[in-house]
Amino acid sequence: MKSVRYGWDKLTGVQQWMCEHILGIQPADENEKPKPRTSQADRWARNYTAAQQYYEREGHLRVPRKHVERIVGEDQEERELRLGAWISNQRSQAATLSPERVEQLSAIAMRWT
Repeated sequence: MKSVRYGWDKLTGVQQWMCEHILGIQPADENEKPKPRTSQADRWARNYTAAQQYYEREGHLRVPRKHVERIVGEDQEERELRLGAWISNQRSQAATLSPERVEQLSAIAMRWT
C-alpha cells in the first residue's frame, strides 16, 4: 500500500480513482514520502569533505578506525560519518579508485600503506 501511496503520480487516472473510491487509499503527503537516495558520488564527496575537515583540524589523515566525524552538509543538516572506516576502505580499494580520487586523497596527506 505504501508503494501505491508514494507512487501516486505514476498511476493512471483510472487507477487513482479506483484506489480512492474503491480501496480508500489516498496519495501520500510530501512530508510522508521518503527522501531520495543519495548517489555513490555524493556519498564519496560527503566523506571526502569530512576527510578534508579532519586533515585541516589534525594535520594528518591517521584516522582511528572507529572515529566518527561530524559535518554540516550543503542542506545545513548535521551528519555523523564513520570517517575512520571510510579511510580504511579507501586504502584497501586504492587499486580500484579513479586517478582523480587517488590524487584528491593524496593532496590531503593520505597514507596508502
